[in-house]
Amino acid sequence: MINAQAIAMGMPSVANPGPVASRMSFFAPVSLLFFFAVLILIGMVRGVKLHPMNYFFLAAGCFAFQLLFTYLVDLIPLFLAFAISAVVSLALVSGYLLAATGLRFARIAALAQFAFIVLFSYSFFFEGLTGLTITIGAIITLALLMITTARVNWAEKFNSPAAIRGVPPPIPQV
Repeated sequence: MINAQAIAMGMPSVANPGPVASRMSFFAPVSLLFFFAVLILIGMVRGVKLHPMNYFFLAAGCFAFQLLFTYLVDLIPLFLAFAISAVVSLALVSGYLLAATGLRFARIAALAQFAFIVLFSYSFFFEGLTGLTITIGAIITLALLMITTARVNWAEKFNSPAAIRGVPPPIPQV
């Protein structure tokens, strides 16, 4: 049987940087949430105390990635803009944490930032697979955090003097 089905071929095309940069910037707070969750949990387990001002600077260093990428992508090739932005952001955050907490925690944070800020953003280049890629990353993160913190006595961690200061006084019973 002869059929008149249409046959077409998709030609390779250069990625349009505008929509990619826009989606990456729009979802930046989600990647920052993952990054901060890891920092808070690992910091709590390892006894690293970060002040909210530290988190402000870390957030600014992470958002430097999206901001720099958004402006560079109009001037230089897409993947070069991505690489430069990633290196600048990693240097800002890792350098800051190295000075604030030391090498051990800064290494963990650099790995977490690479996973959640850089690879998370890179997933937007996989048209139609971004959600699946991020979901797989989130599940892997959950598994690693569960393994890392399985033997942590959370009651002890949350009853530390630092945690108790954040608890309001009990309400008197009438």
